[in-house]
Amino acid sequence: MLTKKQWEFCLEQFGEMFPDAHCELVHDNPFELTIATLLSAQCTDVLVNRVTAELFKKYKTPEDYLAVDVEELQTDIRSIGLFRNKAKNIQALSQMLIDNFDGEVPANRDVMMTLPGVGRKTANVVVSNAFGIPAIAIDTHLERVAKRLGMNRWKDSVLAVEEKIMRWTPMEKWTDTHHQIIFFGRYHCKAQNPGCNVCPLLPLCREGKKRMKANAK
Repeated sequence: MLTKKQWEFCLEQFGEMFPDAHCELVHDNPFELTIATLLSAQCTDVLVNRVTAELFKKYKTPEDYLAVDVEELQTDIRSIGLFRNKAKNIQALSQMLIDNFDGEVPANRDVMMTLPGVGRKTANVVVSNAFGIPAIAIDTHLERVAKRLGMNRWKDSVLAVEEKIMRWTPMEKWTDTHHQIIFFGRYHCKAQNPGCNVCPLLPLCREGKKRMKANAK
């Protein structure tokens, strides 16, 4: 397993490789980011941005999403996976924002998680990027990187990954670290064909060393 000292080295490398890592979901306010992140479940940011480029022109407020039938909203996001459930959640979320929060997204992770369709990852993304509250949002890229490196065991839960990264990473670096590891996983340590042969973390990476050894045979 990776040691805390080794993790500190990893953090330095993530920062050097991707100093400008950022949220790639295009948005102008917390509400748009909440909708975009909800749509991004089991979907790429590229596709979400393609859909929201038109969606956010049509719908500006929670009231706008409630002014149409759910079937129309489903049509607007049809190219995104699970579009039927996501459309229902968007309208239910919009109604709850109006009823309980004066139409504004609450700047609190636990409260935000009471909104329909908003889980821990979505709430962490929104509070960190829209409200500047330090958070680690675990997506598929971040989970893969942590487990490949040996930060966590493969059988560990997503919550276990989040908790360990938070323990071993200074709080003021949580949001930047979150983005940098996602970029590392999305553009370097890919699910398929990871860049092990040019990776500065190869000496520490249990999976990378296995892969390189297998390829050498």
